[in-house]
Amino acid sequence: MNSRLNYIILITVIIAAGLSQGLLLPVLSILLEQKGVSSSLNGLNAAALYVGSFAMTLVAERVLGAIGFKKLIASGISLVLVTLLLFPLLPGIKAWFILRLLVGIGDSAINYAAQLWVLLMTPAEHRGRNLSLYGMSYGLGFSLGPLGISLLRFGQAAPFLILAGLFVLVLLLVLLKLPDSHPDKVEHGEGQARRFGRSYQLAWYALIPALLYGYMEASLNSNFPVYGLRTGFSADQIAALLPFAGIGGLVLQLPLGLWSDRYGRKKILIFAGVAGGLAFTLLPLAGDHFLLTLLLLMVAGGLVGSFFSLGLSYAADILPRHLLPAANVVSSFHYSVGSIIGPGLGGLLLEFGWGGGVFALLGGFYILFGLAGLLFSPRQLN
Repeated sequence: MNSRLNYIILITVIIAAGLSQGLLLPVLSILLEQKGVSSSLNGLNAAALYVGSFAMTLVAERVLGAIGFKKLIASGISLVLVTLLLFPLLPGIKAWFILRLLVGIGDSAINYAAQLWVLLMTPAEHRGRNLSLYGMSYGLGFSLGPLGISLLRFGQAAPFLILAGLFVLVLLLVLLKLPDSHPDKVEHGEGQARRFGRSYQLAWYALIPALLYGYMEASLNSNFPVYGLRTGFSADQIAALLPFAGIGGLVLQLPLGLWSDRYGRKKILIFAGVAGGLAFTLLPLAGDHFLLTLLLLMVAGGLVGSFFSLGLSYAADILPRHLLPAANVVSSFHYSVGSIIGPGLGGLLLEFGWGGGVFALLGGFYILFGLAGLLFSPRQLN
């Protein structure tokens, strides 16, 4: 019963983390646009969140070992909470860059500790289901976040104050109800670099999905609007189309997780990679056909929207328990790297006039990953 309650609390925490990112990205972009900040500087400011997240992954395992799951989650929530209250008080773009860095650090701490805790507490036969529900919860929060834009009518501080109020409630829930738990001690004398190396050696195929997922998510959100305008879609049509990749992910996340429990994680990753990659590759052929583009985005996003959670679940199947914290760091690291690379690489293709190349390249990466699964044979070391 305690394990189930802990799981429900962690799901609540991750919904709040998704909500913070989903709200802050569009709200801050709108406010900076209204201040006359250029689009390139606006985008650079938004990247601070990913830089903060990336920085946190470098020390997350060590901090978690020192203070435990509950304190790391509570610290991350507290950091985001304080930062939310500072956004209306420090309205300058330089200050917002620093504050976004802090939000990235806080959200990364929450995500790292919560997803690893879920991974460790879940029995192998339910791992796909529980990790998929975890991923769905983050996606739900991220999808609901943009609704905070409507709160701007009550003043620029309203979205930040209401979100901060929610974080206070979540913080109280964590402090009052979660037990003070620590991860297993790592082997004596085994350094962090060695643990990362062993994780790659044993589970490289399970760690790549996080890189592809970060690349896809950031590339789609950054490059599709530009691609859509150049293809002939209106801004309203683009705004209507973009969420369908996320909707597809929410719809298929749980079925894919359940199927991975039944048929095996590797088979589902191969299928989802190849089929999702083909859907992305076909996207440019849809041209300005709205419904066909919507369908392809929904299918592609649905099939690869589970990659982060499926990859983590597969890593947990393969790796010894004491290597899971290191594998979790690698997955978070990969996600951040993919998020940083995706928009830049896609932007270069758009700059050279090959808009369809954004999705041809993205689809090609997923297909290659799927085919690489045929060469991967896991082996366990204890």
